[in-house]
Amino acid sequence: MNLNPLLEMVLRFLLAVALGAGIGFQRERAGKAAGVRTHILVSAGAALFTLASIYGFGGVVDISRVAAGVVVGIGFIGAGVILRGQREAEVAGLTTAATIWVTAAIGLAAGAGMYLISVIATAIITGILLLPKIRG
Repeated sequence: MNLNPLLEMVLRFLLAVALGAGIGFQRERAGKAAGVRTHILVSAGAALFTLASIYGFGGVVDISRVAAGVVVGIGFIGAGVILRGQREAEVAGLTTAATIWVTAAIGLAAGAGMYLISVIATAIITGILLLPKIRG
């Protein structure tokens, strides 16, 4: 797109917020601890780091480093939502951790101006989350 840079940044940020809200809404409806607010914050934060890297440092910063930093940082948040269940072999929160991780990726993509793939990824991820669990 060939927009005013400020308008472009706002558009990218708002897209990240909306897409994070979409995934968060599904998680909240499923009764998960990480819902709309968490997913909006993760997506918005990733987009903001991306936008700051692209526009804030005059091309001096390697923006691929920011993406790597977001991936590592979000891993700590994701690890925090994985809890061991009451039984030793039971682990809970893996899907929630994965949605936080992928929501950060979607926010990064939206912040980078990758509109179509961020929207398509959100639709696919939401569809996957709506699939019933298969228990063996």
